[in-house]
Amino acid sequence: MRILTGLQPSGKLHVGNYFGAMEPAVRLQEQGEAFYFIADYHAMTSSHDAAALRENVRGLAVDFLACGLDPSRAVFFRQSAVPEVNELAWILSTVCPMGLLNKCHSYKDKVAQGIAPSHGLFAYPVLMAADILLYDSNQVPVGKDQKQHLEVTRDLAVKMNETFGEGTVVLPESIIRDDTAVVPGLDGRKMSKSYGNTLPIFGDEKPLRKMIMRIQTDSTPVEEPKPTEDSSILALYKLFASEGDYQTMLADHQNGGVGYGDFKKRLADAYWDFFAPMRARRDEILADPGYVDQVLADGAARARVEAAKVLARVRKATGLA
Repeated sequence: MRILTGLQPSGKLHVGNYFGAMEPAVRLQEQGEAFYFIADYHAMTSSHDAAALRENVRGLAVDFLACGLDPSRAVFFRQSAVPEVNELAWILSTVCPMGLLNKCHSYKDKVAQGIAPSHGLFAYPVLMAADILLYDSNQVPVGKDQKQHLEVTRDLAVKMNETFGEGTVVLPESIIRDDTAVVPGLDGRKMSKSYGNTLPIFGDEKPLRKMIMRIQTDSTPVEEPKPTEDSSILALYKLFASEGDYQTMLADHQNGGVGYGDFKKRLADAYWDFFAPMRARRDEILADPGYVDQVLADGAARARVEAAKVLARVRKATGLA
């Protein structure tokens, strides 16, 4: 079974990114032949800052490796290092009905957010389909917000096989991550860069602890029970602490006698300890400047071997070879 997942390089990794995308992706190494790519072509649909793209790509690679990606067990590469994806995207675009793309809500959503409309943004699902089909991917983990794009991929795969012959491309299955944790931000809303409420994973301890101590709470007196429903402190603590420690904090909320300052300190301690191994691994990676480049180069070479096989089959089926 071949599993593929991609992540966009969009800046510093935060706790929501980790539990929402990175940790589930790393777990897939245990379940099959995993292909991971950094979606730098896709990132260009929302930004044209070359220096920022380079920095974000490298930062994501370092963070992904620090968080547990094992390049000896998975194929890890930059999307743009496999140019075959562009040829397959063009071939797919020739069988893609305009109506299929017109139905995609993500294009309208992003334009509404102020991202300039472009062909790249409109045709994003076609490139995503090429990303998936180029490696004969069997399973693709997607969040609910990407489910429609995976459906486009499946529609295009069916269209390719109907047009050029069964077996031209592999029809992938989606893994919808319904159980993915919704991580609250520092203001109680969903953690998101657009809300400015994120908690970074990596950084200096003192400012990160200060961020946690500024989490918004109500004015319940120390001696009274604290609300547990929709508590950002409890929700975050549950991600980092043992079940026993979580139950203790929950009981302390329910019984009263403990203030929010104490709860925030416990949260800061649990958060700092949880990511300690990843910070140590990250320091090791940063101490070897050539390591990340070598990992990505090796991954791209392995990915291109697989991409060449699929593209040769597609070219033959379509009459291009």
